[in-house]
Amino acid sequence: MTAAKNRILELRAELDQHNYRYHVLDEPSIPDAEYDRLFNELKALEAANPELITSDSPTQRVGSAALSAFTQVRHEVPMLSLGNAFEETDMREFDRRVTEGLDLPAGDLFGGGATVEYSCEPKLDGLAVSLLYQDGVLVRGATRGDGTTGEDISVNVRTVRNIPLKLHGTGWPATLEVRGEVFMSKAGFERLNATQLEVGGKTFANPRNAAAGSLRQLDSKITANRPLEFCCYGIGQVSADIADTHIGNLQQLKAWGMPISHELKLAQGIAECLDYYRDIGERRNALPYEIDGVVFKVNSIASQRELGFRAREPRWAIAHKFPAMEELTELLDVEFQVGRTGAVTPVARLKPVKVAGVTVANATLHNMDEVARLGLMIGDTVIIRRAGDVIPQVVQVVMERRPENARPVQIPEKCPVCGSHVERTQLIKRSKGRETVSEGAVYRCVGRLACGAQLKQAIIHFVSRRAMDIEGLGEKSVEQLVDEGLVSSPADLYALTFEQIVDLEGFAELSSKNLLGAIEDSKKPGLARFIYALGIPDVGEETAKVLARSLGSLERVQQALPQVLTYLPDVGLEVAHEIHSFFEDAHNQQVIADLLRHGLQIQDQGELAAEFAASTTLGGFLDKLHIPSVGPGGAQKLADKFGSLQAVISADWLDMRQALPEKQANSVREFFALEENRQLAEAAEKQLADFGMHWQSEKKVVEGLPLAGQTWVLTGSLELMSRDVAKDKLESLGAKVAGSVSAKTHCVVAGPGAGSKLTKANELGLKVLDEEAFVVFLKEHGVPV
Repeated sequence: MTAAKNRILELRAELDQHNYRYHVLDEPSIPDAEYDRLFNELKALEAANPELITSDSPTQRVGSAALSAFTQVRHEVPMLSLGNAFEETDMREFDRRVTEGLDLPAGDLFGGGATVEYSCEPKLDGLAVSLLYQDGVLVRGATRGDGTTGEDISVNVRTVRNIPLKLHGTGWPATLEVRGEVFMSKAGFERLNATQLEVGGKTFANPRNAAAGSLRQLDSKITANRPLEFCCYGIGQVSADIADTHIGNLQQLKAWGMPISHELKLAQGIAECLDYYRDIGERRNALPYEIDGVVFKVNSIASQRELGFRAREPRWAIAHKFPAMEELTELLDVEFQVGRTGAVTPVARLKPVKVAGVTVANATLHNMDEVARLGLMIGDTVIIRRAGDVIPQVVQVVMERRPENARPVQIPEKCPVCGSHVERTQLIKRSKGRETVSEGAVYRCVGRLACGAQLKQAIIHFVSRRAMDIEGLGEKSVEQLVDEGLVSSPADLYALTFEQIVDLEGFAELSSKNLLGAIEDSKKPGLARFIYALGIPDVGEETAKVLARSLGSLERVQQALPQVLTYLPDVGLEVAHEIHSFFEDAHNQQVIADLLRHGLQIQDQGELAAEFAASTTLGGFLDKLHIPSVGPGGAQKLADKFGSLQAVISADWLDMRQALPEKQANSVREFFALEENRQLAEAAEKQLADFGMHWQSEKKVVEGLPLAGQTWVLTGSLELMSRDVAKDKLESLGAKVAGSVSAKTHCVVAGPGAGSKLTKANELGLKVLDEEAFVVFLKEHGVPV
């Protein structure tokens, strides 16, 4: 018993320290897997010795049985709200009141007055809570409520991972009430809503609603599964003073295990406060959590006490709010737009309203499933949300304001652009030889490139910078070429003549010659760039690069069967079927043939990548056929027993039973009894042989790429090549090109105008190359420049 008790105490102390380093210091010292191992060891020991379980153990953050209702808690020190400032003049008026209240000298024509020290931190958009510690142990959690009376949510706050159940260190007051915000990060919010959609549950409008709803669950097991976090911003009742400044209090709380804001800062005077507000405002969208303003507090505790309180708010603190991200407005109508793949998307037309400083008249509705989820009708009053550069979206309907003449939103039967039929997509889930068909969320126009909207979007994508990179063909020019009947497929671009375009609006002799020159210059694209330009559904730049590097030629990519494509990294079965279906389509085949006929010469083509030569095994191949009831182990047994696909197909019952149990043996025989399955398997095996991927193919020696495993960053403006070209050259050597600098970055290439990334690289002592040195480096590695 003594050994178990000692080990339990050791594990608790170690896990508490790791929680502190991870959640408070943001400096994890062990990988997640090691933390899980320690946690599971503690959990097993406590299960074997239940009498040793205490409420402050890290294992006790699981939810308990559902409560019938929350009990009320009276706050010994009221949890008051803050006064708000919306303009710079409001902040200067606040500073004036503080200065006068403290009887400090004011400024005059001959100089400034006294400067007040303020603490500055972001105002998190979550739920305010109170945590009461007695002798360092968490005994109660409560909501703010009306400021005087809140709800007891003790069982729920215990499930929040970064709230310490027992304070670290020593020296804490016997009674200590910590106040702060429970919130949900943007990433956590997205994960929660995705999970809710999967299980058919309720989704949340924003992270604040998600956090509040999660924390007020009567069943704390639900709370325990929500990605909640806590950030401390102050103290309430306390049996002994901690520090003589607000920031001093927070720093001490951090030492005792409380998470505080990484953005906490001390400002000397109101001018520095305003600078902080502007800086946070510029970085707001990049923060991992939602904020709705900045909180400024007089830093001196003695000064806070001297200033005191108004009826509902302290005189020594204020919240400088950002422009509202959410506003109410009226849904005037819903129109439908047609995209590149034919998706017919509903768009909300709104009564114009100012949101986050921008007038919003339109908002995305995503798809008809989203319209149904919102319960949206034309004429409704709705809540619109806009976050930074994100397209405004409708997040909620105000049902109590619905007018009697509200109209339902109906998907059009005919495409609003070309009049073709609009049909609902079907989702096909493939697993173990079965296909499950269900209705998708997207409605699609079946007109394809006969639909002007799809044609225009397809051409715009085809000529874009990351695709064929045809300079001078913007959206307006593409629309004009399509409307004039000069272009009806991407291939038609290469048949344009000077006489056809010189008289078009916006074109003149020089611009026409420049455009034709740019079209001519695009005739030698790399294979990856060409595949991406084709606009295959679900195939972005990275997947296009995988296809090009792995298969090595356009011909192999066009021929590849789904079962073969899934051998490539990050290509799943659904994407493999999209790729195969695209190249099987007769119209797409004709467009590619026309492009090649007009002189396109695809570059960077060659042999199959060496790592894929003879890369398959018979067992793995049989497993990829998804034979019902036959997993990887059963597939390998078939391979070991029969040695070839044909032997498996033709095996009799007795031989099959020697390899597999009766149910699996029956399943294999029934699978290959279907002509369709047999032909598919034989065709896939033949293609593996044709490509050189078959288990009997010749194995090639894989030469490691020189920069494999390295991360590089490009910054500044390069003069001898574009950054896209530089990225391609680095990736051809095996490097990963990232957008930000970290301690894991191997090298930074810095051109003229390099800014913060170069500064951070120098601070971290990373290797930095200017463009001249980078060119030399590439030449040394045999990369043409």
